Amino acid sequence: MCLFRKCTDVICCLVFFIVIFLYLALGVIAWLHGDPKKLIHPTNSYGQFCGQKGTHNFNKPILFYFNILKCTNPAILINLQCPTTQVLLFRSVPNRPELPPSNCFYCGILQYVAYPVCLCSFVSFIYCKCPIKHFLIGLLMSLAVSLVFIILLRFTAGLLLWITIASVVLLLAYGIWFCFTEFSLLKEKPGSDVSIVEVGFHTDLQVYLQLRQTWILMLVCLGVAEASITLMLISLRRRIQVAIALLREASKAISHITSTLFYPLITFLMLTICLLYWAVTAVYPSVLTTNYIEQTHTAPECLAFFNRSDISKYELCQGSQCLFAFYGGETSYHRYVFWFQLSNLLLFFWLVNFSLALEQCSLAGAFASYYWSSKKPCDIPSCPLFLSFFRAIRYHTGSLAFGALIVSVVQLIKIVLQYMDQKLRVISLNTDFGFLHAGLNNSLSRFIARCLKCCFWCLEKLICYMNHNAYIMMAIYGKSFCTSAREAFFLLMRNVVRVFVLDRVTDFLLFLGKLLVSGGIGVLGLFLSRHIPYVQEVPDLNFHWVPLLTVVAISYLIAHAFFSVYATCVDTLFLCDELERNDGSPEKPFIMSPELHRILGKSSRVH
Repeated sequence: MCLFRKCTDVICCLVFFIVIFLYLALGVIAWLHGDPKKLIHPTNSYGQFCGQKGTHNFNKPILFYFNILKCTNPAILINLQCPTTQVLLFRSVPNRPELPPSNCFYCGILQYVAYPVCLCSFVSFIYCKCPIKHFLIGLLMSLAVSLVFIILLRFTAGLLLWITIASVVLLLAYGIWFCFTEFSLLKEKPGSDVSIVEVGFHTDLQVYLQLRQTWILMLVCLGVAEASITLMLISLRRRIQVAIALLREASKAISHITSTLFYPLITFLMLTICLLYWAVTAVYPSVLTTNYIEQTHTAPECLAFFNRSDISKYELCQGSQCLFAFYGGETSYHRYVFWFQLSNLLLFFWLVNFSLALEQCSLAGAFASYYWSSKKPCDIPSCPLFLSFFRAIRYHTGSLAFGALIVSVVQLIKIVLQYMDQKLRVISLNTDFGFLHAGLNNSLSRFIARCLKCCFWCLEKLICYMNHNAYIMMAIYGKSFCTSAREAFFLLMRNVVRVFVLDRVTDFLLFLGKLLVSGGIGVLGLFLSRHIPYVQEVPDLNFHWVPLLTVVAISYLIAHAFFSVYATCVDTLFLCDELERNDGSPEKPFIMSPELHRILGKSSRVH
């Protein structure tokens, strides 16, 4: 491990700090030209604020999205507008004496509803009765299970990992049995033989759960996953033994540097700050102080667009109907607000990737100090994680920023391609069938855009993997980013077999651990619903899958944060590369423990 270091990639470091200063200036500009009400009140598709005092929408504080799944498209990061209609709703539906006694009416809000909807059903559709405490219970349980799993991994690594493997296999088997049971129950239910294609798209997954075809597809998917994992376990049984031994050695390192388990909390705090600053900076200029109105009259003396403050000048345009067109203005700021948003997104990606790179470099430096200690734990320096973090900030800020910038540019290109694909899809839907040539050109453009998206997705994964190893080499040997990346690449190429045995198989075992934690929390979450009738004091929900999938997803992220520490430790132990530097002779003795030497030597002989 390098003890005498110097600053690396100084130019990148200077550029990084200059960009941060400009980012702060961009935030100030956004605050000066934006509208703070956007942060407090949501707005509908007509630019009207929800629940704002002094307006006719004061009693309508709820914003309802027609298709909330459209808001998950990454392209909304560019224009900051969910591509679905939004309307304002009342907290309590007012009395409507004109309704028939059944309190049913044709719902004018849901575009895809073509049948009478009861008022009570509609209200229950809007409001979710799932208390927030259920989410907190699930997240706290996932946190506790992850910590207990890691503590047990220190003392019973082999037994625990084999139990994890068996638990994942049994969990998938339970899923197969559950799908088969639901399918059998639906055989006698009329109307359950309708295909998914005939039903079409619905945001309410309960519609699909009433179809036999849904459970057949889930049964096949779980069966394929079960068979694949079983075959992998059979074929990798010898390599799994080596990977378990390496995880046992990594557990020893983490037990001596316990603070590494809590470093993901610092990363989470940094990512939260980046996210909040990006969101505030992005939202503030997206709602400007001027509304532009579109009129539908075709008289020549009437303008198509005019400022709301100048409406009195056009009172002669009788019969014109004013509709909200857009927020904005004609100044230089308004014309370049799109590029401000794009720059804001790039800088957000850059800071996020820098935070992740800093975590990887800090953890790798701490584990390297454990590895290169000849007498463990006596020679391990005090506060190794803090010292590693200080070294990364003092000497390698420029290198970390350089690697983060490369990933950020690729991610931004992916978002732009997603945005282009979305626009091309809209153009394709609006293309007149008479213009066949234009339609073919648009289809070709969409095909090229999707191919580019796939290529850049692969490129992003490759760059992230190489950057991860470069950060570890940087933390160990103190060299620049390009030098560290090159040495890491050639080291991996010289040890392809050991990379597969130690890295990929270990990641597979840790992935099974993540599945066990998140899947176990998901099964326990079912007890909070009516699917497993053991808990009766649970409110009725129209969307059982929303809280359940939310808890499962966040549980997986929590487990991933803790298990990523193990993954970094394993990669660091491998990239320390003592087998190529020392031969065990008195002149070049091994510093690694005999157990780790046996693991690394055995892994090179496993085929």
